[in-house]
Amino acid sequence: MNGNNYLPRICDSELQEALSTMGAVLIEGAKWCGKTSTAVNVAKSTLFMQDPDNTRSYQQIADTKPSLLLEGKAPRLLDEWQMSPVLWDAVRFEVDKRALPGQFILTGSAVPADNITAHTGTGRFARILMRPMSLYESKESSGTISLADLFNGKHNIESISNLSIEQITFAICRGGFPASIGKPDKVALRMPVDYVEAIINQDISRVDGVEKNPNRVRLLLRSLARNIATMASVQTILNDVEATETSISDKTVSTYYNALRRIFVVEPLPAWSPSLRSKTAIRTSPKHHFVDPSIATAVMRINPDALLQDFEYFGFLFEALCARDIRIYAQHNDGEVFHFRDKTGLEADLLVQLRDGRWAAIEVKLGNKQIEEAAENLLKLKNKINTEKMQEPAFLMVLTGGQFAYRRKDGVLIVPIGCLKY
Repeated sequence: MNGNNYLPRICDSELQEALSTMGAVLIEGAKWCGKTSTAVNVAKSTLFMQDPDNTRSYQQIADTKPSLLLEGKAPRLLDEWQMSPVLWDAVRFEVDKRALPGQFILTGSAVPADNITAHTGTGRFARILMRPMSLYESKESSGTISLADLFNGKHNIESISNLSIEQITFAICRGGFPASIGKPDKVALRMPVDYVEAIINQDISRVDGVEKNPNRVRLLLRSLARNIATMASVQTILNDVEATETSISDKTVSTYYNALRRIFVVEPLPAWSPSLRSKTAIRTSPKHHFVDPSIATAVMRINPDALLQDFEYFGFLFEALCARDIRIYAQHNDGEVFHFRDKTGLEADLLVQLRDGRWAAIEVKLGNKQIEEAAENLLKLKNKINTEKMQEPAFLMVLTGGQFAYRRKDGVLIVPIGCLKY
């Protein structure tokens, strides 16, 4: 399945650790993000539920005696297991019976309709969310600056990124889907377009078996793409869609949006709720994001050359690229990513909070001209935090599309995305 072309993933070590402690591991994530290749890389036997020669017989077996599908050397991979949700309980029972770690790997690109994984499996399953490749995984970031090191106080950074603005635009439009990495430019840029067409015409309806209007799906995706990295309201999205499709309701938009979440296409960035010194109102709306920025460029039919002609939109997409990578790096460090904005307009594009309470604020700026303003905003945010209830920030960072990494006299770190890793 992956041959000798497997590019190591950041979650490889996470998978190995999970297999050493839990009976089964569930890897979830967007279609084409590399779940199967990563699982095959460590599995000793496999069951591909989407194998066209065997799908029907596998589903019949699952309905009569699912334990037969679990036979094989451990860890056994059950790929796209959600096609027969009964496999979840079968695995859970088998894990209890064997009482051994590392027995099964389940992969899935959709959450089952009854969301069975939300209420069973405690103590038997570890869960890993997999996203498309970060720039470090695709070997476009040098990785000379580590997020983990920054959290551990290593702030004397000096490095140079080799990524040009043109290369960043290409990385945004190509995306992080493993099959596109290293391909000729024309082929690589075509893959996100094919991905979007599959979402519109097949995947979004298959997730719950309810037929959805492809034109409405396309309009919704285009609206989300236009409003990427913003807190555009539901009404704004609805108005955007209704500009072309007059008969759609807010309930329909909500249904379609939830279906996109269940197939891991959209991944909104939640708002951060810190303890502040004052009672300033905090905006609680999430920011709109896709799991990969190339989805936005594909649905908008924008190529790298066109993106270079629209630097305002380029800035939003660059923020989306950074959000994807920071989420991947933060997950490896047992952290989550948020955004912050209060009623005065003070904001931080990305907030990384680790489970041990440490946190860091990040502003994303494509060029160097806005670095000064971004640094000032970060310092203002730092001064608003109630340090009697929260820790001081581990660091403040301006994440850029520039070349040079350095530490300013005020302590704010300037880091190009082309230098960062987990």
